[in-house]
Amino acid sequence: MLRFSRHIMLPEIELEGQERLLNAHAVVVGLGGLGCAAAQYLAASGVGRLTLVDGDVVEATNLQRQVLHTEARLGQSKAHSAKVALAAINSDLEIKALETMADEQLLADTASNATVVLDCTDNLATRNLLNHFCYQEHIPLVCGAAIRFEGQLSVFTMEDGTPCYGCLSQLFKEPELSCSESGVFSPLVGIIGAMQAGEAIKICTGAGKLKPGQLMTIDTLSMETHSFTLPKQPTCAVCGNG
Repeated sequence: MLRFSRHIMLPEIELEGQERLLNAHAVVVGLGGLGCAAAQYLAASGVGRLTLVDGDVVEATNLQRQVLHTEARLGQSKAHSAKVALAAINSDLEIKALETMADEQLLADTASNATVVLDCTDNLATRNLLNHFCYQEHIPLVCGAAIRFEGQLSVFTMEDGTPCYGCLSQLFKEPELSCSESGVFSPLVGIIGAMQAGEAIKICTGAGKLKPGQLMTIDTLSMETHSFTLPKQPTCAVCGNG
């Protein structure tokens, strides 16, 4: 009661919402900049179960923005490194660290009972894989993206009549440049990752209102934000007739 009192005193959450968060299972795919920021707020906020999925290892170039990793854990897997940091934040948290890339079998084995999935990855193929899995299992998907000074956030609840990530991804191809080639502003991944955690906590607790299928963009150079409503695409290969 004392630890999470600042949540419990919020009328939108209260004790019932905090208990729902304690009973929730959040899956974070990608423990880079976005995943580090999202996972630490989920852990601190009191989510009961957290599954971390990432097959990469911690490198020196990651330390500029991936705040759960440290110099002492260079060369370790990002999933393990994040688990160590998150356990220090919340020792009551049940954490599973999967030191591998996400695939269909892994998701079926570990995420089929998830309350919410957070897409913190950096490639289109994995994003589409997560979207297809979440659509089939009716699991809400919270997507974030960040490159240079520009970030994006979107939530897909997988409810009837709402779009999925495939409705958006069919409109573009794999990005030509990655963060290693174009750079990324360190605080940007914290902003987007924290917002992903916020949307995930709303899903778990029932607080506030979600805007499924709305794409929010932010430019941290000008601090301008824009929101776009994504229509459900009849030609979508996942949720449409494509």
